[in-house]
Amino acid sequence: QVQLVESGGGPVQAGGSLRLSCAASGRAFGSYTVAWFRQAPGKERELTAAIRWNDYSRYYSDSVEGRFTISRDNAKNAVYLQMDSLKFEDTAIYYCAAKRWGSTDMTVREYNYWGQGTQVTVSS
Repeated sequence: QVQLVESGGGPVQAGGSLRLSCAASGRAFGSYTVAWFRQAPGKERELTAAIRWNDYSRYYSDSVEGRFTISRDNAKNAVYLQMDSLKFEDTAIYYCAAKRWGSTDMTVREYNYWGQGTQVTVSS
């Protein structure tokens, strides 16, 4: 089992940057594919970025490609989401999710471990 705790969210002005962290506890973290999802008010939870467990291959949604960077440090049991050039439409609750031996194109239902979320609010 894995427990996930997100941090790093908060208010930021458009054009600014934030770095989200996902701290994991539990064993064998290196065998988990980890993703960042986000959910804006009234919208469905959407996959934003993911990093695979074995080859560190990455996935980004079209809306964040080129602005967000996902990375992981297995020695620290952590995954990060560097968010640059933030836009008003990036405002959402950001969730960290994990699945053992998963791929980067999994849907919400396929992830079985979730954090509690961290709020990101971008002001224009």
